[in-house]
Parts: sequence; C-alpha cells; structure tokens
Amino acid sequence: MHLHLVSNLGPWKLSVKSYRSTLGQIPNLPVPSERTMMALTMDENVFVLLEDPHAPARTDVLAAAPPGEESAYLQGPTHFRTTFLTLRPPGALEQLLAQLKARWVSVRQTSTAVPQRGQSSGQQLTIEGHIFGIGNDWLVRVGNVMLAGGAVKGMLLEAEYLPLPVLHSPVADGTSELLSNLLTSILPNVRDAKTVAVTINDAQWEDVLWDREEDGQGQGAGEEGASQNLDDIYAFGDDDIHEKKRGDWIGVDRDRRSAYLIIGALRSEGIL
Repeated sequence: MHLHLVSNLGPWKLSVKSYRSTLGQIPNLPVPSERTMMALTMDENVFVLLEDPHAPARTDVLAAAPPGEESAYLQGPTHFRTTFLTLRPPGALEQLLAQLKARWVSVRQTSTAVPQRGQSSGQQLTIEGHIFGIGNDWLVRVGNVMLAGGAVKGMLLEAEYLPLPVLHSPVADGTSELLSNLLTSILPNVRDAKTVAVTINDAQWEDVLWDREEDGQGQGAGEEGASQNLDDIYAFGDDDIHEKKRGDWIGVDRDRRSAYLIIGALRSEGIL
C-alpha cells in the first residue's frame, strides 16, 4: 500500500434495511406481485429504492409514446416500476411508515452466529471499513459486509476518480480500463475468491435519477436559456464543453449513484 502513496482518511460505515409489502395479506385484495423496498443509510441521508413489478417501466412508456409526446406520456402513470428517493435525517423512513401505518414489514437476514450483547438488530446488514486516499486523484472505500448476527458475507470496494465527474468508456459493457487496472493493483490475489464488478450505463441513470416535476418544467427553461446564450457576445465556441447537470458524480448525487450501485451489488449476490 505504501507504493500507492495511500493515506487513511477515516471510517466508512453504511447500513441497509429491506422491507416487503403486506398488501397480499388483505382479504379480497388481489395483488399480482409484492412490492419491495430497500433503504441504505449513508451519513445523514437515507436512499430508498422501491420496486413494483406490476408497474410499467419508464423505458416502456417512452417506447409507446408517439414522437413529440414523450413528456405527456410520462405524466400518465402514477409511478413506475422503480422509484429512487432520498430522505433525511436517518430514522425518517421508519417514522413515516409508523405514522401512515403503512403495510411494510422489515426483512432481516438470519445468521448462525450468536449476536453480541448490546448489538443492535435494527439493521439487516452493515458495511464497515475505511476510506483511503491514493495520491490526490483517487478515493477508495473498502468495507466488510456483515449481517445483523455478525457473519461476514464479503468485502465491498468502491473507487472514485476525482478529476473527472463522469467517466465514459468506449467499451460496449461500460467497463473502464482505468478503474480495472487500479482495482487489479489493489486487490490481493486470493485463491478461489469471487470478484464481481457492478456498473450502469447512462440510459439506466436517466431512469433512476429522473424527476417528474423537473421533466415537466425543463423544456421551457432550456429554450429560454438557449436564446439568452445567442444574445451574449462573450459566449461562443463552447458547444462541445460538457455542461454540469443534475446527477453528476458530485455531492449528494454522487452518494445517490453510490447507494444505487451498492444495493445492486448486494442484490446480485443474493445478500439482499
């Protein structure tokens, strides 16, 4: 690690809880499929992923819309198959569910390990580790994934390249050779170890970060801004410059992307 000029920047701790709906238990209420909800707490924010298998996907609605009527069609469904929310402070979700008497119950993983006295059983699992800085360009977060009973299910590693808010790759599957080479140099060579990489393309990000209200108001604002730029004699030749937009890898939006990828990684491994 000293060869990489690594510095320990502090602890890294996340907690995850999952829920399932109990609408199917209501007599004479046909529910074709149960909804699921996962909540990841990161610092002072809680990122909540809800999935309703019976609702339409946003991409399906866009595909069915006639040309020029996409925005109107998106306003039609009450919700889509996937909804991703940000709540604050921690504990707000539980208070809201209790006040509304919502039909959600917590799903907890069981473990053969005996819980330690005083250990909290409120979280389904936790991720505990450290945040490291590599030079001035990299942040690497490493933590063990532990069930509520104390059993370790694996290790989670997240790498962030600070100079670029968005890292595009010409590879079809979206993987980056820059990130792959870094992770290969950091990860120890352990026999029979299973390594799984999780990535997501821009189209999927649009579904995750899409906002109904902003979509309804964004077109007019964009046209007005374009006309103002044409009248500005000092603004020219910047058409190819990347414009910062909502959802870039900065601040809370960075945490939203990180939380979504972490939930996806845990689900792909059957831990959630």
